[in-house]
Amino acid sequence: MDLPLIARSVWERITPGVPAEAGWWLLAALAAAVLVVSVPPLWRPARPAVTIVHELGHAIIGVVMGRRFTGFVVSADMSGHAVTVGPRRGIGRILTLLAGYPAPAILGAVLVQLALAGWAGAALFAAVVVLAVSLVFTRSAHTVLAVLGTTAVIGVTWWFGSPIVVTGLTLTAGAFLLLGAWRHLGAVVTSRRRGEDPGQLAQLTAVPAALWNLAFGLVIAACTAWAGAALLPHLR
Repeated sequence: MDLPLIARSVWERITPGVPAEAGWWLLAALAAAVLVVSVPPLWRPARPAVTIVHELGHAIIGVVMGRRFTGFVVSADMSGHAVTVGPRRGIGRILTLLAGYPAPAILGAVLVQLALAGWAGAALFAAVVVLAVSLVFTRSAHTVLAVLGTTAVIGVTWWFGSPIVVTGLTLTAGAFLLLGAWRHLGAVVTSRRRGEDPGQLAQLTAVPAALWNLAFGLVIAACTAWAGAALLPHLR
């Protein structure tokens, strides 16, 4: 195995390229994201990616707040949960719960920005690394399969795809996560289960779950506006 050659190949794939220019590929990438989110047979196998980002959002903020991340699960019904160990109440617990629903929108908006700025290869490489590390914290066979499948799709495209394919996938992934964040928010707003994040936040803070849903919506809307502002000049 020629390690210097592999290292050089990796470096070439993560070095930023020329910023994206307007073209048919941009509209195709956005259309693909809309199609996947809106067509049930496509949404069902793709939805675990949104759930994974949601749960890792809990995990990352939990660790930042001093909690210990012990694992996460993506269930067969595409719901999930992450487990962090620490005080049952307090700001750390609140922020950890708060991070889940905005996480896909925040990452989605960042991916859109990176794709348009020429950093698509670096973004996909970082995603592969994070997903590979997260395998250590998976706590079910279904979760392992979901994470491995997502990692494989991203990794194969990153390594073998042309620059326009890599940029297109990054943009599609960003738009998909943004739209998926809205769809997940819609599901939790219409849910009556008290164990959902807004219900748990309401129990911890005495702030009604509806206001927490509103807070989620405002963050997702801000992320959508940020991504839209970057996309608009390329669509004219």
